[in-house]
Amino acid sequence: MTHYSEYQEKCSNVIREVISDRGCQPILFVGSGLSKRFFDAPNWDELLEHLCSTCPAIQYEYGYYKQKYESMPQIGSIIAEHYREWAWSKSGKKHFPAELFGADLPNDIYMKHAVAQHFNDITPTLSKIRKVAVRKEIEALRNIQPHAVISTNYDQFLEHIFPDYEPIIGQQILRANYVSVGEIFKIHGCATNPQSLVLTAEDYEDWTSKKKYLSAKLLTYFAEHPLVFLGYSGSDANIRAILSDIDEILAEPDGLVSNLFFIRFNRNAEAAENLPTEKLIELQEGRSIRVRNIDASNYEWIFNALGTGAPIEHINPKILRALLARNYELVRHDIPRKTVQINFETLEHAINVEGQFAQLLGISTLDNPSVFNAVYPFTLSGVAKELGYSYWSHADKLIKQIRDERGVDIKSFDNKYHITVKTGSSDTSVTQKYSQACVDLLQAVRNGTEYTLDLTELSGPDQ
Repeated sequence: MTHYSEYQEKCSNVIREVISDRGCQPILFVGSGLSKRFFDAPNWDELLEHLCSTCPAIQYEYGYYKQKYESMPQIGSIIAEHYREWAWSKSGKKHFPAELFGADLPNDIYMKHAVAQHFNDITPTLSKIRKVAVRKEIEALRNIQPHAVISTNYDQFLEHIFPDYEPIIGQQILRANYVSVGEIFKIHGCATNPQSLVLTAEDYEDWTSKKKYLSAKLLTYFAEHPLVFLGYSGSDANIRAILSDIDEILAEPDGLVSNLFFIRFNRNAEAAENLPTEKLIELQEGRSIRVRNIDASNYEWIFNALGTGAPIEHINPKILRALLARNYELVRHDIPRKTVQINFETLEHAINVEGQFAQLLGISTLDNPSVFNAVYPFTLSGVAKELGYSYWSHADKLIKQIRDERGVDIKSFDNKYHITVKTGSSDTSVTQKYSQACVDLLQAVRNGTEYTLDLTELSGPDQ
């Protein structure tokens, strides 16, 4: 066994132990380094350089502004002013949408529009990723099934990786009433909403003034879940600022924050003999925090270790969010205000008897035949009807298209989309049933949009 193999095994075991001890899924904190890794997206420095090179009103090269100004937010403010001047000129106005020229819009909207447009242009769908190693990493990352993702990235690549997760953009997180599941917190804004982007000195001043509220919102995540930093350098000002607010609460008696993992890209990791398993991050006011460190050039094995503890497999996060939201509203509003009637004796009994509370919430196991009937309500004719067709053959044609494109016949085994139900003693006495997930999948195939297959094989009741 090589030095690096031993290092991988040691780090993987620590990851599994922390996930097991915490009893919950990891939180991913994702920076621009991951987007650069997957599709060569620009980091902040490269983004500002791109903005300088594409605005005719900017006289000097980017190096001039780096030399003159102390920080990148300051440079962002200067570039924003140049973009405003260009946008309002005769030659520049045609490059921006007419709705951006309202008097009530901020001066920096033109630069932010250019940033959003740039990221929308360069961010690929998953099907456009051709490198096999990158595709394997992305698949392993998706399989982590993180409780939530927090990111300072502007692009939408995380939304492609986790399509069922709900983006919470900018300061929307401050207005959230509960800590939910299956969400992507985009704390520096998103290209879908240019005004939300945190880019200029004024933006950062506003962000800093609200940072403690953000940190308070995230504290439950940081304290309870394994937390994994991806795509950041140890000196990243954003990370240091957030950790500075909560380091006293996170730190353990020996000074190590045992549930915080920092993934560091190291091109020569496999050849190294001694790699660090801990890292000291310098915070504000002379303080520091000690976290776990993992060096790697390939992240697939790390993602695989993070994904091994997934307690809930192949469940749509939208369902979990809806369940949590409704229970929150019941406890906070409906029950205290008596807008709903509650049988407290039934509720107390359900809480005290194993398995009863889940049934009270309408949750059942898949070995219950009635559950299968609810999950797989359609015949193939019913699927065709849901898609707007008159005959089952149209739906069957789409299933065959999937087979031709992906080499998988979803009708050949029981899975998320299809199940064979035995209806008699003969081996041929069966009925093919299909789920709403199948309808959604075939709709995507018909529309020519990107789709992914969840091909986990199911086992069901004898019928």
